[in-house]
Amino acid sequence: MNALCSLKSIRKSFGSVCALQGVTITIDAGHFWGLVGHNGAGKSTLMHVLAGTLQSDEGSIEINGVPTGDYSTQAAYKHGVRCVFQELSLCLNLTVVENLCVFHPALKGRGWRKKARVLIRDKLDEIFPGHGISADASVGELTLTQRQMVEIACAFIELDTPVQLLILDEPTSSLDAVTARQLTDFIGKRIKAGLSVVFISHMLGEIFDCCTRIAVMRDGQLVLEEQTARLDREALVLAMGHAKQEDIVAQATEKNGTDTATAASHIPLLEVAMPASSPIEQLRVNKGEVIGLSGLAGQGQTEMLISLFARYQGKIHTAFVAGDRVKDGNFPLWSIADNLSLRSLSALSTWHLIDHRQEQALTKYWHEKIEIRTKNMNNNILSLSGGNQQKVLFARALASDADLILMDDPMRGVDFGTKVDMYRLIRSEAEKGRSFIWYTTENDELNYCDRTYVFYQKEITLHLVHDELSEERIISASFGVTA
Repeated sequence: MNALCSLKSIRKSFGSVCALQGVTITIDAGHFWGLVGHNGAGKSTLMHVLAGTLQSDEGSIEINGVPTGDYSTQAAYKHGVRCVFQELSLCLNLTVVENLCVFHPALKGRGWRKKARVLIRDKLDEIFPGHGISADASVGELTLTQRQMVEIACAFIELDTPVQLLILDEPTSSLDAVTARQLTDFIGKRIKAGLSVVFISHMLGEIFDCCTRIAVMRDGQLVLEEQTARLDREALVLAMGHAKQEDIVAQATEKNGTDTATAASHIPLLEVAMPASSPIEQLRVNKGEVIGLSGLAGQGQTEMLISLFARYQGKIHTAFVAGDRVKDGNFPLWSIADNLSLRSLSALSTWHLIDHRQEQALTKYWHEKIEIRTKNMNNNILSLSGGNQQKVLFARALASDADLILMDDPMRGVDFGTKVDMYRLIRSEAEKGRSFIWYTTENDELNYCDRTYVFYQKEITLHLVHDELSEERIISASFGVTA
């Protein structure tokens, strides 16, 4: 197999933080190449270097055996290297068609809009049948899932330069199970035609199902690279620096010797009447319950959470964990500490003045508790990796006085070990009487819920208690089949 791309001794630092410590990797043509590691391990930074959006401090890049010299986004594009980043790069104030023009500068001249409309529509149809996205829709009006689908489709479109290497950084983190399968099936076909793909994901099952080769990064270094067939989940978890898988899962399910989903209090916290057309009369949440929301993405789950937040704010102490951290979660000009403590300001204030000692104690506690990977909580929030930014939003909610925490796919882009720690925290907080409503695109996470409501066409079609959960029932109800 010929080497398509080689990165040699790549180093990159941000101030005193060494993000990449001499990483050397070779990617062969026609490989589905998985890249895993904890949040802040250097995965996205390495791919930013390969995509030309970051300049390395040291090291070199060769493509098809030819040194690239001065490397930039334009050079990467000419070499057929494309990237779909974890933090999407679409312009929210432009339409889908106009964003395609930004992505592909060759789209210009008379009739460019008509040509772009056909290109994006056909590619979306090819990758995501039934997507329901208008080429003339403003991107800012699309859901996070739809924006992810558009950016993926833009990256696969070929005009003047064929795509040789596609970097996908957490591409399925905001996709539901069905849409994610559409994507991986499409990629599989392109791999057979010679495309190479670097696939970053924290979903280990997805990595093993799709990738032919897997590399593990830890603390800015490549610590393992091997054919998928020669690895197992435990080897990856250990290489990432986590405990053995049976130990780490035991953390999440350890609950005074009982099952993860336990009998919560039957004291109602809230009851929401459903539309007359819905087969479910009401959504009920009891004190100390963890309620799961499932179904295909964009079926009304996020809208339900936002509606509940607006309706019960002021009546119940409520906190919200946004799934789209860039658009709805972060204050990008603020520090990590300021972002984390925002929901707790009233508890940290005396005579309307913030007690900074209390604030520092709060942020120090959560910094250590969920291992936010930074040396200084006063750094800007954008200095963190995407997964660590998500940890901050999660800590913001848990550090508050909220009795009800609404979570919009909160584990998006979070590494495996941290996910398990968060699952444990959620169950621990539920034991203390807190209630959670948790929308997730990962069906496995529903196992940590007491009850689950499945959505289809913005209505709840099925209500399952924990013992009734099954992948088949969830998927069937996601398409409106409840028999």
